[in-house]
Amino acid sequence: MKNHNSSKVLNIALWAAQIFLAFVFLITGAGKLFLPIEKLYELIPWTQDVSSLAVRLIGLTEIIGSIGLTLPSLLREKPQLTPWAAVGIAVVMLLATIFNISIGETSVLGINILLFLVSIFIAWGRFKRSPIPPKYPVHRLSLNQK
Repeated sequence: MKNHNSSKVLNIALWAAQIFLAFVFLITGAGKLFLPIEKLYELIPWTQDVSSLAVRLIGLTEIIGSIGLTLPSLLREKPQLTPWAAVGIAVVMLLATIFNISIGETSVLGINILLFLVSIFIAWGRFKRSPIPPKYPVHRLSLNQK
């Protein structure tokens, strides 16, 4: 019984992490995608160091990552995409950390590292410990079946 309870607690923690990370990336992505670029310069200083097209594409990928963290698992349609979305976000946060260090913007490193660790937790949990089964499992025919 203890193992069942611990797996239930892990599943709840993973859902909480997925929702938290999805919310963060939905909000930040929407800002980068829809706010006027001049407003972004005020709010996010590094946006002046890259093209506005790059900022918009980053925003779009953050929104897509947010959707990938939640929708496949929630609908149980291709839920194996969720841990891959978490891996993608971990890579983004690693690159963001390197970028922030390169421009001397070290004040955000704590947030970058936190989001990186949360995404790694989700990837680990949904790949290894508590994967979400698809609604309609694919049954493969073996070579011996007719």
